Amino acid sequence: MLTSKRFAAIDIGSNAVRLLLSEVFETDSGPYFRKISLIRMPIRLGEDAFVLGRISKDKADRLLHTIQGFNALVEAYRPLDFRACATSAMRESDNGEKIRDRILSHTGVDIEIIQGKQEARIIFANNPWNHLEEGNAWLFVDVGGGSTEITIYANGNTVSRSFGIGTIRLLERLVCKTQWKEMKAWVRDHTRPFSGIDAIGSGGNINTIIKLAKCPDGISITTGKMKNVKSHLKFFSYDERITKLGLKPDRADVIMPALKIYLSVMKWGGIGTISVPQIGLADGLVRIMYRKHTQAQNGPAHGPSTKKTAPLREAENTGGSGQHASIFRGT
Repeated sequence: MLTSKRFAAIDIGSNAVRLLLSEVFETDSGPYFRKISLIRMPIRLGEDAFVLGRISKDKADRLLHTIQGFNALVEAYRPLDFRACATSAMRESDNGEKIRDRILSHTGVDIEIIQGKQEARIIFANNPWNHLEEGNAWLFVDVGGGSTEITIYANGNTVSRSFGIGTIRLLERLVCKTQWKEMKAWVRDHTRPFSGIDAIGSGGNINTIIKLAKCPDGISITTGKMKNVKSHLKFFSYDERITKLGLKPDRADVIMPALKIYLSVMKWGGIGTISVPQIGLADGLVRIMYRKHTQAQNGPAHGPSTKKTAPLREAENTGGSGQHASIFRGT
């Protein structure tokens, strides 16, 4: 009989806060990750952080109440381990550490405010590349409200970079031409050695985009279909995107900036198709916790971690196409 290991993770992003309850089954063919529940609270911390430089009392209170609720669910779920991480909005707010300390004192949840490179590494923990043939190259791109994380993998080597270009920043007109040029140069420089690169996209926006495109396989989308979605959305107002297309209110306005970022990265990398396995930062945290516990020698089973610090199969479909050069450059 299969037995499972339970893990929980909280992702405090610039647009929303997510709680992932997950379990892992160890099978003959490897670990199988299953999402029990994914709960999302659209607080949009980046709206304050990127414009005002600090998070308002109202949003800080909402975040506290959200973590209190999530923590109660985590305690009821009784995971083997639990981590909570915050990204660009919290790390760029003048009062991010103060809010973190307040949440810790009220809930016992110790939030890790992570840097961009660490965020990219955690997202990369979702990688399916241990199954790739030698010489293949992949680009992993995650578009958030405050930043875009890009990781390139080939021949067992990775190179990652976090850019301060996100959907909320674009909405607030906080991204300058220099930042676009910097990301463009980095992507072109690190993809130039390859004759072709397959891509994997993560984040709520790319998941929404592929649903709007109604792709036949439901797991990959071409740049052509993404451009069609972009053109189609232009005919709908913000309200109509909610009432007629069924988009969430906090997704209806950021979907166009997200399309701009994804299409730009794919253009610069010469990428025609991107796979969308519907994974993100919280999934990466779960994988890291699982690997830590499986690598521990003679580790006793235990309940939830007393320190609140914070699926490699999960019906993941990561198809793609293209020929690849066998040289990987960049660190």
